Amino acid sequence: MTENYSKAILALRVKLNLTQEKLGEMLGVSYASINRWERGHFEPTILVKERLKKIFKENEIELEGKE
Repeated sequence: MTENYSKAILALRVKLNLTQEKLGEMLGVSYASINRWERGHFEPTILVKERLKKIFKENEIELEGKE
């Protein structure tokens, strides 16, 4: 089962009131990458996933589909 990053990334942006561009800057990626992840077309790289998991935990956002 894969983790659902699209919903969690959107929830993070809403909770922190961030644009795709600002979240991209925080993670060192383009806003287009954030957009693709939110739409479910791609998943973040392993390195970015680790950064995201830390931010999710700090902001009490759960990833759906965790094994």
